[in-house]
Amino acid sequence: MDKSKVVILTTLINKELYKKSAQLFPQGINKYVIDGSNGMFGIDSICFMMGKLQGKGIEWLIMADEDVLFLNPDAVFPIIQEMKNKDYLISGVRDGGVISNRTYSPFLINTFFSIVNFKELESIWDKKEVLKNQFVNAEEFEEDLSKLKGAYDVNSLYEPYYCFYFWLRRKNKKILFLDANRFSEEDDNTTVVYALDKSILLYHTWYARSYGNNQRHTKRIDKIFELVTFPKNTISEPIYFKDATFFIRRKIKKFNKRIIKKLKVIFNLG
Repeated sequence: MDKSKVVILTTLINKELYKKSAQLFPQGINKYVIDGSNGMFGIDSICFMMGKLQGKGIEWLIMADEDVLFLNPDAVFPIIQEMKNKDYLISGVRDGGVISNRTYSPFLINTFFSIVNFKELESIWDKKEVLKNQFVNAEEFEEDLSKLKGAYDVNSLYEPYYCFYFWLRRKNKKILFLDANRFSEEDDNTTVVYALDKSILLYHTWYARSYGNNQRHTKRIDKIFELVTFPKNTISEPIYFKDATFFIRRKIKKFNKRIIKKLKVIFNLG
């Protein structure tokens, strides 16, 4: 596989955690970071990502949060090959029905880790169309959910970024769902994600914001770090992106929405 066509992207909140976890990322590929300290995450980050990465010759994009700790990073490449062979556009862990702390949509994935056929996504990307897809149609997706071991909600719109994945599914793009489980009874916050051969691909510790700030979560995450092996070779620096005006634009947008809502009440516009 031509690793020059594969990149990994993190929307970053906790720089100290990223300095450690990024050392465990798959080697030989470029790293990109979107600064999420100004509140950019989810669907905003996805849209910003598309604007920054389009036209760079990227074929495969790995999205991984800074609280993702890879145990077997090279296992991402067989997943990419499987996606290529069977025409999957995206892979990841269901946001409902698989792990105990996520009981939402079983039809979509959580953004903490995914692999995307970026070349294909780039060719069909339409931001306006994506943002129109935050809705659920009853019995829209014909999928057997009977084997899911956890709770889920087929009508969930819990995450604003769901519109992205609903859009892909409505364009008949396939999702490769990866298996996952909780780490242990003592640590049911951490998620174990499995590779195609059922070996452990990565640990997702969650609570990235709390690392270094909350003693319980810091101690818990450090215990997971003890399970992984850090590479000896030189770690490449990531390429950083930041939308400098995002925070103020978001504040203005929220303020305008509040004003419009009040005016509707005052003038009984409904």
